[in-house]
Amino acid sequence: MDAKAAAILLATCLVTLTSAVDAQRPKGADYFPNVTLTTQDGVAVRFYDDLVKDKIVAINLIYTTCRYACPLETARLAQVQRLLGDRMGRDVFFYSITIDPEHDTPAVLKEYAKTFHAGPGWLFLNGRRADVDLIAGRLGLATPDPSNPDGHAPNLLVGNEATGQWMRNSGMDNPKFLARTIGDWLDSWRGPRRPLKSYAEAPTMTLTRGEYTFKSHCAACHTLGGGPHIGPDLAGVARTRDRQWLERFIREPDKMLDEHDPIASDLFAQYKNVRMPNLALTHADVDAVIAYLDSYVPAAAAPAAAAPTNTVAIPAPLLDAYLHVHDALTRDRMDGVHDAAGTIARAATSLGPSGAATASAASGLLQSQELSAAREAFARLSEALITLRGSSDSAEGDGVSVAYCPMTRHSWLQRGTAIRNPYYGQKMLDCGRFNGASSNTR
Repeated sequence: MDAKAAAILLATCLVTLTSAVDAQRPKGADYFPNVTLTTQDGVAVRFYDDLVKDKIVAINLIYTTCRYACPLETARLAQVQRLLGDRMGRDVFFYSITIDPEHDTPAVLKEYAKTFHAGPGWLFLNGRRADVDLIAGRLGLATPDPSNPDGHAPNLLVGNEATGQWMRNSGMDNPKFLARTIGDWLDSWRGPRRPLKSYAEAPTMTLTRGEYTFKSHCAACHTLGGGPHIGPDLAGVARTRDRQWLERFIREPDKMLDEHDPIASDLFAQYKNVRMPNLALTHADVDAVIAYLDSYVPAAAAPAAAAPTNTVAIPAPLLDAYLHVHDALTRDRMDGVHDAAGTIARAATSLGPSGAATASAASGLLQSQELSAAREAFARLSEALITLRGSSDSAEGDGVSVAYCPMTRHSWLQRGTAIRNPYYGQKMLDCGRFNGASSNTR
């Protein structure tokens, strides 16, 4: 090999090596825009020098008039903030940057931050639209979602600038997962070690559909007996609000506010103009949530451990009619379903407020004409009846078990020791499992 060829080969190797090193080098001032932003307190800051350099951060895009994802995303971050505790503002920082800088002035952002109880280390930032667009594009947050009415996705970028570790998450993710990712993974697990228990010691969790929906969709903004938070305390709401109004407000609060519904407007004003987002819940989701809210009993009103826990005795005709519907659906038939639904509705109505959710679900079953619609209505009825049955001492010894289908994510009640799935019928009759925590099969 002559000297010229050797020199060319050496130069090529050096370029390749340099490129590889550059690719592995943490991104810094040469990558992140160092544009000027303004905090909710009116303080001018440089994006890279003051906010990102050598810090563990979580960054998202919001705007205060958002009626879909932003309120829930911000409420989720408020939960993460509480989980991180005093690490916020010390070695972990949140930055929520508005994409509507003309409207979201520092004063507007400050009020928004107060609404969501933002503490030290969480800044709400305004900037020139071109600068915000530059940041969003460089951080991979500029990802319009055509299916989202907001026109943007609820992405959350978390990272450690010093180590070059970056990850894009959903801002709707589980708060505990986000707190662990930000506080431990990004910090190379150098934080205080917490004692861990074995998985074998973990309790078995049995959540009804209503409880799961409340905890995953509602608990970021509402408490159940814990007092007002970002939104009102929902204890007793199922008994104090008109049922039809409550169902619609949970399902489409945005439309009711646009229609200037007086109650929706009062709540909007009372809770600092925070819009309850449209969570795209189904009728079954809404029925399940209301049944769960209706079943809540304040701790102070709970009976002593030795006292009986029954609030209502479920009439035998109601349970028998329900089991008839279950049997028909397992056989892919509609024989007697409407008559049984009428019996259930009348029996549940006789129970007063505690039977309202069951009566409503039975009415839906009564109106179903096709087998598929009957199965959807039966899922809502099962959720309501399982909740009602859980508050009754008559459930003990009735030989009825709670079963669950992981494919449809619906539960039901049945007798017998062999699974008989009403949602798939003869197609997959034995699909499912008994819920051991709630089963009363003897």
